[in-house]
Amino acid sequence: MMVDPVEFFISTVANFGFPLVLAVYLLLRFEKKIESLTDAIYELKRVSDKNKE
Repeated sequence: MMVDPVEFFISTVANFGFPLVLAVYLLLRFEKKIESLTDAIYELKRVSDKNKE
């Protein structure tokens, strides 16, 4: 039995509250962007350290 995504979302909001659901949604949505920024920071540090030598 498949659960309709809209019904699941409404049920989750009703059970856990809007702020928690919003926080989880944003965290999942921006996870790839955060990882990409982390990789860019490490690369920048590596290049900076290489230029100091």
